[in-house]
Amino acid sequence: MAMVIQTLIADDEVLARRKLRQLLSEEPDIRIAGEGSTAFEIMELTRATAPHLLFLDGQMPGMNGVDLIKALGDSDDIAMPQIIFTTAYDRHALQAFEIQAVDYLLKPFTAERLRSALARARSQLQLSQKSARHGPGHDGASPYASRIVFKSRGRILFLSASEIQWIAAEENYVRICVGATTHLLRETMTSMEKRLDPSLFKRVHRSAIVNLQYVREVRTEARGDYVVQLKNGQKVPMSRSYHARIDERLATA
Repeated sequence: MAMVIQTLIADDEVLARRKLRQLLSEEPDIRIAGEGSTAFEIMELTRATAPHLLFLDGQMPGMNGVDLIKALGDSDDIAMPQIIFTTAYDRHALQAFEIQAVDYLLKPFTAERLRSALARARSQLQLSQKSARHGPGHDGASPYASRIVFKSRGRILFLSASEIQWIAAEENYVRICVGATTHLLRETMTSMEKRLDPSLFKRVHRSAIVNLQYVREVRTEARGDYVVQLKNGQKVPMSRSYHARIDERLATA
C-alpha cells in the first residue's frame, strides 16, 4: 500500500496556493494537511501536523524560505519535512540545496516539472523509511551530496553526482567532467572531496578526483608515471603519494 504523504503548502499568494493545490489533487498519495501565508503560520502548522513534505515559497512575510528551514531545524519539537521550493526567483537556489532541499521549482512551473519534484521527494521519503527500520541512529540522511547544483550561463543546473567522471583543479576553480561536457565551478578540490562519497570518489592527485565507476585501469606509463585510464579513454594523472590508496581500493572492489 502506497504511503500517504502529509503535505503543507506555504505561499503568501492565494492564487499560487490554489494552483498548487489543484495540481496536487491529481496525486493520489498526497494529502494536504494545511496551508499558510506567513513564516509564523508555517512554523505552527509544521509543529502541529508533522508533515512529510513542505512546498515552500522562497520569500514569505516574516523571513525568507532558507531562514525558515534553518528555524525549523533549530526547533527541538519539530520534525523536519522534505522541502520543495516554489518561487519566482532563483537567488536562493544554491542555499536551498546546501540545506538539502529536494527540489527548487521556478514559477511558473508545469505539471510535468512538479511530478519530477514529487518523484524525488517520494524517493527520499522511501529511503528515510528504510533507514528507520534499521533502528536508532539511522536517520536516512546521507552526509554526501547526491547532486551538485550550480549556476552556469544564467541557468541553474542539477547534476547527479553519479554522472561525474572526474574533477580537475584549475587555479581557484574546479572543472567537473561529464563525458565530453565540462562545467567550471568556483570551489576548491578539498571542499569537493568532502562533499562526495569516498566509496565512489577518490583523490588521485592534488589536482584530480576520479569516480571509480568510470575507471578502467591504473597503469604505469613508459616514463614511470602513474595514470588512471577511464572507460572513455581519457587519462587522468596520478601522483605517487595517492597510488597506494586507489590501488588498494580497486584491488578489493
